[in-house]
Amino acid sequence: MVNIKVNPERVLGKRDKMIYGQFIEHFHRQIYGGIVDPSSPFSDDNGFRRDVMEALKKITPSIIRWPGGCFVSSYHWRDGVGERVAAYDKAWRVEEPNTFGTDEFIQYCKLLDCEPYICTNGGTGTAQEMSDWVEYCNLPHEGQHAKQRIKNGSKEPYRVKYWSIGNENYGAWEIGAKTATEWSYLVREAAKMMKRVDPTIELSAAALPDVNWNLALLERAGESLDWISIHEYWDFPSLTNELASYEQVMALTSRLDTSIKKVEGILEATGYSDKIKISFDEWNLRGWYHPYVHPVMSADKEKYLTSRDKNDDNSTYTMADTIFTGCFLNTLLRHSNTVKMANYSPAVNTRGLIYTHQDGLVLRGTYHVFDLFVNRMGEEVIDLWQQESPEIEVFGRDGESYCVSQLDVVATRKDEGGVAVSIINKHPEKAIEVTISCECDESANWKLYTINGSGIDDYNDIERPDNIKITHKKVESKEGLIQLQIPPHSVNVLSA
Repeated sequence: MVNIKVNPERVLGKRDKMIYGQFIEHFHRQIYGGIVDPSSPFSDDNGFRRDVMEALKKITPSIIRWPGGCFVSSYHWRDGVGERVAAYDKAWRVEEPNTFGTDEFIQYCKLLDCEPYICTNGGTGTAQEMSDWVEYCNLPHEGQHAKQRIKNGSKEPYRVKYWSIGNENYGAWEIGAKTATEWSYLVREAAKMMKRVDPTIELSAAALPDVNWNLALLERAGESLDWISIHEYWDFPSLTNELASYEQVMALTSRLDTSIKKVEGILEATGYSDKIKISFDEWNLRGWYHPYVHPVMSADKEKYLTSRDKNDDNSTYTMADTIFTGCFLNTLLRHSNTVKMANYSPAVNTRGLIYTHQDGLVLRGTYHVFDLFVNRMGEEVIDLWQQESPEIEVFGRDGESYCVSQLDVVATRKDEGGVAVSIINKHPEKAIEVTISCECDESANWKLYTINGSGIDDYNDIERPDNIKITHKKVESKEGLIQLQIPPHSVNVLSA
């Protein structure tokens, strides 16, 4: 048995709901065939799939990042407004029709009642192009770009608050990759021009947990930045789409906050920790599967396009993905004072929370984790004392042995009163007894919400949509103590 004592009076941090943000990119079926499908009977007059919108509304994403991703590093926003210009997407090697552009994205965010977060082209783009995009979105009527927006049917400015300069421009895979020095100067000039158009916007810039990159960036552009952007995918598929096993994924949970701690340290050392927040604006357990994207690997169009369909194989999104997602959301809560935004990559299709098909959609186990955290966890992270949890010895993909805690626990307090505790049991087979002590109202009605499947390899699919789902039951509190049996491979929230 593991004893846990929750202290509702000791607040450690206030989480921003933007940590439950989402991300959509012009890749495979995320946009076209995902959120937009005029041919679907589920779509509205705008071509937006209503079933996808309703599923997203339930998890209130609060902020959505768009249009990329690698796609954005050769994307020119003017092609996607007014009279549309189809363009060849050099990132993913397909034709982009540009029928879903800035106006459609803003409209979609309004329908979801969430903040738009626009990522600009830091690859082939310029500071001028980025600032012109701010003009189009945010100026009331001054200049040619605001007038173009009005002509396109939007008299009122969009007032887009959140902007990112670039995407992974440190990487050789990115179109228009830069050195640390080149990047710092581009960000400085882009930020200068963008904030001269609208001083109220909040700016992020592409970065990574690297001292040299971030020192150059902060030295030249730190005064203009409000955020620093980092990304991480922990399990990258090989050319054969081999994914880490449940045990190997549990090994990955031993280092979920490594990147966050490094960036926190850099911000602290440079004196920017009070000014610049961390935006973890792309994250997922699994990297997207897109082999042969580089022409040196394959000139065979059929080969590099059809391989992407393997991202839609629902059988690969098991309890490993579900547990990992819960553990990372717990990690974000623990770092709620520094990480104020995070965007799951992506929301729909590919490795997304939602899978669309012609007859409806499938909500993967990861979707239910967001449902649980968004709708059941509280706003303030509070202190807890936990008796040492049993450890599980697991082997990672590198063949090394790792000892990971069987339990991952975070406690929160709700603004409207009450407490919610996230309890994750990583063990593949063994339940664990937990006793929770909380100085709460004795009359509180406690419920335990649980996500799990019949086994670690369970998954949801068209013919079996509810293998992984949320169940709940009432639990009793006796003299301030709650005794629980936490099932194996499960994500749980105890809520009052």
